Amino acid sequence: MERYLSQIDRELVKGIQEETLVNMYAMMVRIRRFEERVGELVSEGKIQTPCHLYIGQEAVAVGVCFALHQNDSVFSTHRSHGHYIAKGGGMKELMAEIYCKATGCSKGRGGSMHVTAPEVGFLGSSAIVGGSIPLAVGVALASSIQGNGQVAVSFFGDGAVCEGVFYESINFASLNKLPVIFVCENNFYSTHMHVSKIQNDTAIYKKADAFKMSGIRIDGNNVIKVFMETKRALEHAHLGKGPTLIECLTYRWRGHVGPSWDFDKPIRPKEEVMWWVNNCPIKRLEEYLMKEDILSDQEKGQIHREIEEEIQEAIRFAEESPYPEADGLLSSVFKG
Repeated sequence: MERYLSQIDRELVKGIQEETLVNMYAMMVRIRRFEERVGELVSEGKIQTPCHLYIGQEAVAVGVCFALHQNDSVFSTHRSHGHYIAKGGGMKELMAEIYCKATGCSKGRGGSMHVTAPEVGFLGSSAIVGGSIPLAVGVALASSIQGNGQVAVSFFGDGAVCEGVFYESINFASLNKLPVIFVCENNFYSTHMHVSKIQNDTAIYKKADAFKMSGIRIDGNNVIKVFMETKRALEHAHLGKGPTLIECLTYRWRGHVGPSWDFDKPIRPKEEVMWWVNNCPIKRLEEYLMKEDILSDQEKGQIHREIEEEIQEAIRFAEESPYPEADGLLSSVFKG
């Protein structure tokens, strides 16, 4: 599994401001601690909605979203918390939505899997596997027609590559040279089945070749690598050269849904899980920052304290917020 790793070194971070590096680190910690706390609240029975945790994959969301502009659009999946937070969505509103409260980002109607923050370009997540891929293509088509310079991003897992809409979307996007980036978070498992049991050729990025578009596979646990490749894909789109497929190799630590590690189930070898835990994307960046004297112990402690306070405030806000009124069930939803 060593072949999946790439180094964070001075050459790779050249040209990136130290403040940006520290902010990337802080954002990954925010996502990790938020997710860990959500897992605890699920175990305590305080959260009832199904939660698909993003723990372990933080470098993908942060690397991509830090490369984007605020008016660039992002579409997400059922495992959406990390993308939402990295794009700038409010933590209090997200926690309230997971509690299904009226103050949530989807007014308590979406729960964990259907969150939105259009004010920062996070246009929504969907529980339908592959469901957000054509939505991103639609926004990219509108951007192309309007000439507004906006780029759309679709996050999806390796399982979505089995859906016909994936191929229809990348074909249409490539044919029309649309400004869209397809980000496949390949965590090697579709629910509980390994990617090798589903796809004869597991090199997902190569599927771009058939549609004459750019495709690349990268270490998705290296936030700097994700950031730099997203920057290149953005430039590619802005130059009118069309879409890019970025396959990010990463790993979710917890089970498909909920906080369990699933070590008691014959799904994933414990040794495999722990190998990825030991190659934590946050730890890798933290070690580099401290080695290069970019981040001190004091600054690290301050970051963690502020994040814990923010999470506690988000929980308080969610628990004190009201549930939606029953007579407003059909408000704020599409009715055909």
